Amino acid sequence: MVEDARFEDGGDSPLRLLAMDADDLNVISALVQDAVFPAAEMSWQSARRRFALLLNRFRWEDRDAAQTQHRRYERVQSMLLVGGVLKVASSGIDRRDKEVILSLLSLEFTPAEDGAGRLDLILAGDGVIALEVEALEVSLKDVTRPYGAPSKQVPNHPE
Repeated sequence: MVEDARFEDGGDSPLRLLAMDADDLNVISALVQDAVFPAAEMSWQSARRRFALLLNRFRWEDRDAAQTQHRRYERVQSMLLVGGVLKVASSGIDRRDKEVILSLLSLEFTPAEDGAGRLDLILAGDGVIALEVEALEVSLKDVTRPYGAPSKQVPNHPE
């Protein structure tokens, strides 16, 4: 009998994920929830049709182990890459302020014709980065070793 993969199965291995459909994107969206990054770490390479974002993501996959082992929660630097990007727009953020720290809440894809669509990076404070894409192609790769979360807490969202 084949079992589904679990977060615990990853251990301390760096993540390397690829989303090509909405179900895959939901997994990546959950893993980047509450990631923080300075606006200067966003890059759109129009000639390569690629949007890149270096972010500091909370290691949700390690949360339960950290709680039960009474150790610090962790963050890790990760690269979020979106391929086939035709256009980038944003609202609710000052793109001139490269020092502003943004918090990523979720990734949402709205399909259009022939696999194309719009990928929204939803930010805290009503900000949005909208990417018009040829097709859904999103990758997430951890690029550093995990480090202790400076806040020493699990991110929360008061209702």
